[in-house]
Amino acid sequence: MNSLSMKQIMAVGLMLFALFFGAGNMIFPPLLGQDAGTNTVTAIIGFLITGIGLPLLGVLAVAKTGDVQTMASRVHPVYGVIFTVALYLVIGPFFAIPRTGTVSYEIGVLPFLSESASQSQLPLVIFAIVFFAVTAWLAMNPSKLVDRIGKILTPALLIILSVLVVKSLLTPLGKPQSPAVAYKDGPFFKGFVDGYLTMDTLAALVFGIIVISSIKELNITNEKMVTKICIQAGIIAAAGLAIVYIALAFIGATSPGAIGIQENGGAILSGAAKHLFGPFGSIILALTIFFACLTTSVGLVSSCAKYFSQLIPAFSYKMVVIIFSAFSTVIANVGLTQLIAFSVPVLIFLYPLAIVLILLSFFHKVFNGYSLVYIGALIPTGLISLVDGLKEAKLNVSTLVDTLSFLPLFAEGIGWITPAIAGAVVGYFIALITVGHTKQ
Repeated sequence: MNSLSMKQIMAVGLMLFALFFGAGNMIFPPLLGQDAGTNTVTAIIGFLITGIGLPLLGVLAVAKTGDVQTMASRVHPVYGVIFTVALYLVIGPFFAIPRTGTVSYEIGVLPFLSESASQSQLPLVIFAIVFFAVTAWLAMNPSKLVDRIGKILTPALLIILSVLVVKSLLTPLGKPQSPAVAYKDGPFFKGFVDGYLTMDTLAALVFGIIVISSIKELNITNEKMVTKICIQAGIIAAAGLAIVYIALAFIGATSPGAIGIQENGGAILSGAAKHLFGPFGSIILALTIFFACLTTSVGLVSSCAKYFSQLIPAFSYKMVVIIFSAFSTVIANVGLTQLIAFSVPVLIFLYPLAIVLILLSFFHKVFNGYSLVYIGALIPTGLISLVDGLKEAKLNVSTLVDTLSFLPLFAEGIGWITPAIAGAVVGYFIALITVGHTKQ
């Protein structure tokens, strides 16, 4: 087979959309809309660039190179293994997978419990066991992921979301208010930075292997055709995400008059759903959250199991699915707040490294694949993002922060950009004058 039908490409695109669209993606746009107020349009444009653009580039980068370990090994083979293992563990069983269950419980189940039941740990334990048992069952046969996610779960998610969005358009909650301080002067740039919060760029490197495998299982083996289909599916997913993000930001922007200022996007959606639909609002939101979290959970478990079963052949794919699902069940019971407190510093450290690696992969042939270019860019990126991570962990790194404060955009948490570019340029010229330097 030389290509896929439009129906098949659409199924892959919907699968990719569902893999990316987790509960976190539902929570951030409404909060942006509420805070940006009358500047929501400008802010959401910035958000779309980093919340959709970078993840899409991540999927294409994996399609071009084959997998994230091959991409990271361009720095050094040892770095390739270390970075990839760290990425899969953080975006997988150590944080992102358990979070899908915890968020589903806290937003989709907890509001329906009595006060005494909500204080007990038992409901979360039971829910986590059921949630990750379903996750394991769906992920057990990866060849059916396109059918199960692209043709069943995603349409269900989109239908539920559409009900909420259409109702908010027909009977708006209110009018946007004046923007918060952070969105008054530079709403575009603030929205641009907010797009990082989705963490989908890291997920793109994990999900890329699922998309490629799904395409190849449809008898597409030509690498150029695989890349082309990845681009087509990516555009479908990106378009879907853009529509949903804009709609959710609209709900957030119009919400203050009806439900007041809320602390997070989950509270905004919950309040909006109740206001728009009364008692049934919580049910609609619970179903939306459940489908969003479940599809992401299945994708992450499948991706992680596929990688680690190849890295350690003694463990079969199905065995790893069971181990990670069981491990995630235990970790989910720690609670959402503790998970975030532990994992965010690590994610802040890894995220810039992933971004630089993805962007350099598109220029690999331009600089002749010199590993020194990767090394030159990633060393300063890693050092600066490490300081950002330690600062986020509330450790005393004030001396380092003061030392690095001269860097452009350092205060905004992206001070690694200029050093990464400078390091890549320096690495390139060193490689040019180093005779016999090995190309990757």
